[in-house]
Amino acid sequence: MLFADVAATSAAVAATSGRKAKIDLLAATLRGFSPAEAEPGAAFLAGELRRRQTGVGWASLTQVPPPAEQPTLTVTDVAEAVDRLAAVSGAGSQARRRQELHALFGAATAAEQLLLRGLFTGEVRQGALAGILADAVAKAAGIEPATVRRALLLSGDLAVVAAAALTGGAPALAEFSVQVGRPLAPMLAQAAATVEEALAVTGTPAMADVKLDGVRVQVHKSGDEVAIFSRSLDDITGRLPDIVTVVRALPQAELVLDGEAIAFDPAGRPMPFQVTASLAATRTGADSGLSAYFFDLLRVDGENLIDEPGHRRWHALAETVPAPMVIGRTPVGSAEAATDAFAQAVRAGHEGLVLKAVDAPYDVGRRGGAWVKVKPRHTLDLVVLAVEWGHGRRKGWLSNLHLGARDPRTGGFVMLGKTFKGLTDEMLRWQTERFQRLAVDKGDWVVTVRPEQVVEIAFDGVQTSPRYPGGVALRFARVLRYRDDKKAGEADTIDDVLRIKDGAGPNG
Repeated sequence: MLFADVAATSAAVAATSGRKAKIDLLAATLRGFSPAEAEPGAAFLAGELRRRQTGVGWASLTQVPPPAEQPTLTVTDVAEAVDRLAAVSGAGSQARRRQELHALFGAATAAEQLLLRGLFTGEVRQGALAGILADAVAKAAGIEPATVRRALLLSGDLAVVAAAALTGGAPALAEFSVQVGRPLAPMLAQAAATVEEALAVTGTPAMADVKLDGVRVQVHKSGDEVAIFSRSLDDITGRLPDIVTVVRALPQAELVLDGEAIAFDPAGRPMPFQVTASLAATRTGADSGLSAYFFDLLRVDGENLIDEPGHRRWHALAETVPAPMVIGRTPVGSAEAATDAFAQAVRAGHEGLVLKAVDAPYDVGRRGGAWVKVKPRHTLDLVVLAVEWGHGRRKGWLSNLHLGARDPRTGGFVMLGKTFKGLTDEMLRWQTERFQRLAVDKGDWVVTVRPEQVVEIAFDGVQTSPRYPGGVALRFARVLRYRDDKKAGEADTIDDVLRIKDGAGPNG
């Protein structure tokens, strides 16, 4: 298949808002792949390259040859070019990589170059999320969508699942199971504002797990071999040698454990996420400075447990892992008990709780109602400083907000980050009109506005950030509502933000 056909499908999917229409477009293209093209082609449709490290970034893409007039590249041509780019190393590698990249882009049409840029930068904005593409694979292969989703969740690799489905059908997908050494997409938790709201979803009794602000780790053991994978299924084994040592010492021959790695200060309080993430990113000697706490057991000595109810998996975990390595957890039968557990977790410096349904299986890769997280919610009234034009289904609307806190010393505003989370279609329409009226500079990408509009923002915390002038940024910021009842001079200040970072709250 020509790579131009993939590019055309990607563009058509980006211009289409309906889920069914997206699935139809993707399925038609998937059916056209040869067996050899199925895996890389599915990855391209998902907006991904099969190689995570290619040495190609934004700087490399600023000076590429003009596009070709006619399409000649095949899916296989592009896949092989990416493989060659990823393999470039040693003396003269920069020149060889540039030559390879220019050869690829020089053979690509304008539409193909657009998709290639998105693939290399990880910014293909077409709205073809994993769930949509999984359903498209099911339609193309004539398989039940649930069968494809389960195989995807067990393998964590959509392209591999697509290739298996397109070439081997349902029998090929039935071979996917929990395998030691192959990471699977982790079960996720939805969010609730209160423990009462969470228990309404999970039911009672429930298990209340302390929510650590750490790095999600999935640990696989086979004999003396131990591998550790991140939430995004990257292999981070080499960064956590002390956790490898601890798990290797466990007596079981086979294990697949789900948990968190986190750093504590000398007083036993959890360190900020940035500290944990930094320690997990670089290995120092034989000790990463992180401790692992496990909350689920997915396989032990040849037995898969993901379809077992939570209480059985947790009992097996308690029998497998020493108590100090198990997450802090409390059975709760009422909102009062859950509220007490929540308060204790927050006082200890943790993020909150994850309330879990005791009879639910491990729902690989899904954010269902079996796990519900509850965290203290911070809010601030901030001022919109600029807005970015949206992509995909938000194309034509002003979307991503630049948020600023008031600086009482200068009368100006300190930028704290950006967000488009929480915006409804109605809000997008309203703010597109509003901010064009407030615009002082209408760039092609960013519209700078008069700092007049106050917006209420919810967020999970404040972290250090050299990226912004105030040295801090909001974590997981999302829009709650616009505050037309407030003027910019009444917005919260950078001092309020710093007090939250220091744990004092906005009013000290």
